[in-house]
Amino acid sequence: MSAIATIVATATAVPPHTARQEDVKAAFLRLFPMEARRLSTVLATIFDNAAVERRYSVYPLESVGKRRPLGQAMEDYQRHALPLGRQVTEAALARAGLRADEIDLFVTVSCTGIMIPSLDAHLVGQMGFRRDVRRLPITELGCSGGAAGMARATDFLRGYPEGNALVMAIELPSLNLQLDDLSRDNLVSSALFGDGAAAAVLRGGSHQGGGAVQIWGTQSHLFDRSTHALGFDLRSDGFHCVLSKDVPRLLRPEIAAVVDRLALRAGLSRADLTCFVVHPGGKTILGCVEEELHLNRGDLQPSWDVLRDYGNQSSASVMFVLHEWMKSGRAAVGAYGLLVGFGPGLSTEMLLLRWT
Repeated sequence: MSAIATIVATATAVPPHTARQEDVKAAFLRLFPMEARRLSTVLATIFDNAAVERRYSVYPLESVGKRRPLGQAMEDYQRHALPLGRQVTEAALARAGLRADEIDLFVTVSCTGIMIPSLDAHLVGQMGFRRDVRRLPITELGCSGGAAGMARATDFLRGYPEGNALVMAIELPSLNLQLDDLSRDNLVSSALFGDGAAAAVLRGGSHQGGGAVQIWGTQSHLFDRSTHALGFDLRSDGFHCVLSKDVPRLLRPEIAAVVDRLALRAGLSRADLTCFVVHPGGKTILGCVEEELHLNRGDLQPSWDVLRDYGNQSSASVMFVLHEWMKSGRAAVGAYGLLVGFGPGLSTEMLLLRWT
């Protein structure tokens, strides 16, 4: 079996405002309504146990708690998503040594804002993409969207092996902070999510050297009886996060078997996989993956590092982890690995990787 496609470059970008978790916690304790302050011990514990030390946002911390109706939040999303998306897209193209007009498929991923026409349509006109570039905006896959975007780009390049694809994920969850929602789901999401964008350039077939990462296979899986576990409730005041504590329980019975199926199709076993690019959805999800795949903390260290330094950036997070793997040189040439994201459904998207 040989590579279907190759990831030749990645890039990441964050908005200008950053805050330490301690400062965010103190601000949120002041911002939440009086009845929430009675939950101050619970809220503080959630923030302290999130394994996050720093996060980024499009607005400074003192403005993050501003109440925005849904329409205003989407206007703010468009205002900030376009320049940040262009920044990270330009960086990925430059690292790949390609022009925008050499891209045949442009995939854009986001679940924290809605634009119609979509983000990619605006960037095509701004950045010099061809007018016949194929576009695929992905909106409703949540945290698995970055992995899904690269998987769908791989599917495209299987049919067009001489082609080039660009995947860009951008998430601005800070625009959807809900101060009046005292549910556990909202409190956990307030302690966990941060803004950011990432991009990857994929080329059809096998490419060697320069730290490129080949894609040898993809796998999608929808976990049984799990639609309640992750997602958003869309209300007049914006997005309300659904983040069930059942997620690890739902993953445990099936996750190892799904990985085994992906490896087996390439003539490999799980034991052949030594590099793990795992979406840092939170400490419980990372801990679950470590346990079920019989890994140790060091195997997932880049995922833990991204969670610590950026928080959970939804669809962009796994691409931040991939960027860390590719720039660090920690993977040996010829090593096989797994890229995995988890999202609403409950679902997972996986890619089988080989380092060059």
